[in-house]
Amino acid sequence: MDKRLALLIDAENVSGKYIKPIMDELTNEGTITYKRIYGDWTRPALSSWKSVLLNHSITPIQQYSYTTGKNSTDSAMIIDAMDILYSGNADGFCIVSSDSDFTRLVVRLRESGMHVIGMGEKKTPAPFISACNRFLYLELLDKQSKNQTKERVNADTAEHEGVDLETIKRAIAAIVEEVSDEDGWASLSELGNILLRRYPSFDVRNFGFQKLTPFIKSLGIFEIYSVPSERGNVRVVYVRIK
Repeated sequence: MDKRLALLIDAENVSGKYIKPIMDELTNEGTITYKRIYGDWTRPALSSWKSVLLNHSITPIQQYSYTTGKNSTDSAMIIDAMDILYSGNADGFCIVSSDSDFTRLVVRLRESGMHVIGMGEKKTPAPFISACNRFLYLELLDKQSKNQTKERVNADTAEHEGVDLETIKRAIAAIVEEVSDEDGWASLSELGNILLRRYPSFDVRNFGFQKLTPFIKSLGIFEIYSVPSERGNVRVVYVRIK
């Protein structure tokens, strides 16, 4: 069963240019059940986020700055995180911020058995980084994403419109590289799950196939092999780039 994740983003501390690598990385971890972003949306400084929220179905939470020098966004995120924790509807959290004020929140979530992924820029203070189960630098994720998506159709559009063959071909190659073992083999089942999370409109029937395996074979750049499962009645399929 996929891990259910709550994604909480501090818009006042992170640029909207990172949304694609953030979403791609989390789809490798599980299903993003909650997608919320916090900030004072009356401020022009947050305009970089406004154009991407709809495409990625992220819910903006308006939080006015009632007092100068006080960050009310932090309080709103913390309250929501605790509400989600007690709801029992999440198996883990991703806190996106470069602000050390969330360190205690991360510690509290982990004390309750939550797996916590942190994402922030390289300026993120060490206490917040060390509090997380895993911390990822947004600059590195962004660089990796750009290297993997050169000449790819704009992904924000592709998630909500028909996805062309070349886009899917490149996406499959990128996912295989991300989740493969040391020999380059990736589970077809895991590949399919991630592919659907990144491109909800993808369907092999749009390309004339009934199943994912023959579709991937037809692309001509992947090797495929299968082995019997432990029960012997099902075969486990793996994919590798030639």
